[in-house]
Amino acid sequence: MSKDSLVKGTLILTLAALVARALGVVQRIPLVYLLGDIGMAAYGIAFNLYSVLLVVATAGIPSALSKMISERTTLGRHAEADRIYKAALLFAAVAGVVMTLLLYIGAPYFAESIINPQAALPIRAIAPALLLFPLIAIMRGYFQGRRMMMPNGVSQIIEQIFRVATSVALAYLLLSHSIEYAVAGASFGGVIGSIAAAAVMLYYAMRLRSSDRRELEAQPQPEAGTTAVQPFRSIYAQLFKLSVPIVIFSMTVTLIYTIDSSIVTLLLKDDMGEEPSREILGILTGRAQSLAGIPIILAVALSQSIVPIISSAYSQKDMQQVSGQTGKVLQLSILSGLPMVLIICLAARPINGFIFGNPSESQIAADYAAPVIIALTASAIFQIVMQTSGAVLMGMGRMKPLVLGVVIGIVVKLAASFMLAPYFGIYGIIAATALCFIVMTAINLLVLRSEVRFRVLGGRRWISLAASTVIICAVGIGLDAFCRAYIQPFGSVRWDDMVQSILLCAVIGAAYPIMLFLTRVMTLNDLQHLPGPLRKLAKPILAKLGRKQRQTP
Repeated sequence: MSKDSLVKGTLILTLAALVARALGVVQRIPLVYLLGDIGMAAYGIAFNLYSVLLVVATAGIPSALSKMISERTTLGRHAEADRIYKAALLFAAVAGVVMTLLLYIGAPYFAESIINPQAALPIRAIAPALLLFPLIAIMRGYFQGRRMMMPNGVSQIIEQIFRVATSVALAYLLLSHSIEYAVAGASFGGVIGSIAAAAVMLYYAMRLRSSDRRELEAQPQPEAGTTAVQPFRSIYAQLFKLSVPIVIFSMTVTLIYTIDSSIVTLLLKDDMGEEPSREILGILTGRAQSLAGIPIILAVALSQSIVPIISSAYSQKDMQQVSGQTGKVLQLSILSGLPMVLIICLAARPINGFIFGNPSESQIAADYAAPVIIALTASAIFQIVMQTSGAVLMGMGRMKPLVLGVVIGIVVKLAASFMLAPYFGIYGIIAATALCFIVMTAINLLVLRSEVRFRVLGGRRWISLAASTVIICAVGIGLDAFCRAYIQPFGSVRWDDMVQSILLCAVIGAAYPIMLFLTRVMTLNDLQHLPGPLRKLAKPILAKLGRKQRQTP
């Protein structure tokens, strides 16, 4: 089991996350039909609350563990790394039990407090997943620290397959009983997914243990008594010193989405009525959040890959590598996240119509679904840079600025939500989310600039990127209007939307890399940073465009 480079590790995690996210979106299609937007609101509340408590249960230890394991294995202190891993597993087991009980017992009180009492049963149904997922998260953090991303990627896919199959099957079977039981059945899919993921991680852990044992036997052993055993108390002190700031940063996005789940009904019900506001909440959690999460996939993968690399280089005082990797990861996050943001925003109308439809013929869904998806997805580009820049700060051990950024960002989010919602409704709440990400991104980049010199894109390249984005937006808007007027081959709204989605995604997806090279945002020399297979595919295409390999001036 070999170590993975930044690009290889990121590619593994990205592909796994894309598959998992695609399965998650596929899951939403039958669930929206079975449960409706009102039912999806309860499902979204349960899932977001569970996600927050999962982050609390692991207390940021997976990322802290990744950093500590990377540093110690780099310095050859393998016994100490194993001891830290065991301590983290013990903590995760205890925390999982505590958080499961807390979520199960507190479900009715939380549901009542946010005026969504039907969310109590689905919250309780997903609670047992907290027994296993803290352990799974710790194991993923350990493999991440060892720079082995395949176990994490495979476990994500297997987890999602079992989650999707169980959620849809139970929702369908229990719908005849009641909508509340159907939503609870959908939530329980998370429990089955956790069991499947735990089995995968256990398999890889046994393989790694066997591999480590063979390597250990081949190496000279230290004399007895020369290696001090680090007490768990000391390990926990180090872990929590790192993990508390990490957990605060890591739960930012989940916390913001949970805040939205909790305040949308409260802020909109006076103007729209309680039932329409719940329906908009269902659109936000069931449709917009699932699609807006797609561009974030690469940022999450980059963050997981970069932390151990930066930690290793920083522990050895190799600031040249820190500088180079910082610029590289920020460039990758922007250039790879932007096309997904553009595709989803420009094709939001047919994508929503094809994937989710409007089974209840609701006017609220017809009016709000696509605009809400566009608004939330547009804010994702700031979230991408915020997460990757924060991951670099994690690797450097700069935790205080992360905490400061989160605190300021959440305050801005809450204040802006209450200020803007009365005037702009749901769009004011989404604008507050974007403003939160912008503030946090600015703080992270200012701190990074004070620590290390790095370059993402040159000044002319930024202008070219902006021009490319404007041109692609104009093409996408015009093509969407053309599709609405002329591309209706089936005479069925659902299937016409499918054809229009494919056409828009294909044109926008192809136009993006072409525009990057035509405007020299990227050159053939930049392809050296891509994985081998992608490099081989891209070079002939670019050669036909008459591009020659050259350095960007």
